[in-house]
Amino acid sequence: MTKRKNMVTLALGVALFASTLSAEVLNGRGASFPGPVYKAWISQYNKATGEKVNYTPTGSGDGIKSIKKRIVDFAGSDKPLKPKSLKKHKLYMFPTVIGSIVLAYNIPGIKDGELKLSEKAIAGIFSGKIKYWDDSAIKSVNPNLKLPHEKITVAVRADKSGTTFNFTYYLSKIDSADFKPSKKPTWKANVVAGKSNSGVSANIQQTKYSIGYIEYSYKQKLGLPAAQVQNKAGQYIMPTLKSFQDAAKYAKWTPKEDFYAVIGYPDGNTSYPIVAATFILLPYEKTDTNKKVTKFFDYAYQNGDKVATDLGYVPLPKETKDMIRKYWESKGIK
Repeated sequence: MTKRKNMVTLALGVALFASTLSAEVLNGRGASFPGPVYKAWISQYNKATGEKVNYTPTGSGDGIKSIKKRIVDFAGSDKPLKPKSLKKHKLYMFPTVIGSIVLAYNIPGIKDGELKLSEKAIAGIFSGKIKYWDDSAIKSVNPNLKLPHEKITVAVRADKSGTTFNFTYYLSKIDSADFKPSKKPTWKANVVAGKSNSGVSANIQQTKYSIGYIEYSYKQKLGLPAAQVQNKAGQYIMPTLKSFQDAAKYAKWTPKEDFYAVIGYPDGNTSYPIVAATFILLPYEKTDTNKKVTKFFDYAYQNGDKVATDLGYVPLPKETKDMIRKYWESKGIK
């Protein structure tokens, strides 16, 4: 009787172990910039394969920190790490999708796309040199808008952020004296800070006469108004999928550099000027787990373009996806 009982217990244990294996979850965290598209891809992947992936949008700084400490299976970062840093921390890196950063605002009476912002005005607002909405630098390109004499509140990130890195990279291109690329700069403007893109979006919603930088899909989801932005060619460009696609054409990738590239402030008359790629970081030593991660992203590359486009992201070109697959193969993680 005891022998039979032991056999039953062993059988139950084996079944439980097998069940645990089949329910294994890939865990990732980091950049909030791609949060909406990763959530959609994960849902799509789970329905198609039954495999479970979890991604928590905690910010790029946290993602980089977490993967360096090997707390997660993979990390997301909008700030690409240079090859030297990747080698030091024994990490692989590849891009997943291209997104955009919009300047969303809360000015009563001014609708989506009605506000135009020049490079001079944007630099002035975020440096704190322009303090009121009826400043001449803003009024001069918006002669038909009734801009109020109200103090500007600037909504920024409280955490170390890849979105902030890419936005300050753009700011450094239009005003190198006042800005340097940084995940967490010291702002001189009158700011209100929030964690992740969702926190900045919430602050814009709740604060009259505010403006802030957020990823486009958050603007779409919440229905926030966003400005036309002057691009490198001097044109005022609406944030649209087409203008993001026009900008994305100027991205240049190379597997030799682990796809390191900052693609903000592109050329082109019709390019939206504030675009960014987002990246995945993987540890050298977790070969088997890495293969499961790349299997998920390979599925997303093959099946996730439509959902990415619907959310306002720009899928990677086929040529880039093929380069990434060869990169995975060369590292033994495909």
